[in-house]
Amino acid sequence: MLQTENIEELISIDSTDDQRMLDLVKITREGIKFNTFYHIAMKGPFDMHDWSSFLHLSERTFQRYKKEKKTFSSLHTEKILMITILYMKGIEIFGEKNNFNSWLDNKNVALGGIKPRELLDSSFGIQLIKDELTRIEHGVLA
Repeated sequence: MLQTENIEELISIDSTDDQRMLDLVKITREGIKFNTFYHIAMKGPFDMHDWSSFLHLSERTFQRYKKEKKTFSSLHTEKILMITILYMKGIEIFGEKNNFNSWLDNKNVALGGIKPRELLDSSFGIQLIKDELTRIEHGVLA
């Protein structure tokens, strides 16, 4: 199983080479432990209530995972990694955390008047945000 530092390095590298993707597949299949998730999650703007909503898990379940040092399922791990990678890409595009956090919390016309943060509970929503970030990165604004 990969260590927290290795996982953080993988999700912070701005590359989509095949080896990186295979490593992410391996991590997803193995799942990540709650402590690793917590370490990664606390670097972003989302609290445990937010993550509970994104992963469709109760806060009580999070408490149990923490207490029992449980590992997240592959589905939950995949979503954790996708959101974390998306967040890091957003910071890169916006130049700093505060700018991207503000963008996440404001209604977005290109996303149907929805706050981007509200879309993070669905893989389709995550993809919509990725697409919008790509448009912003390339100067194609709606």
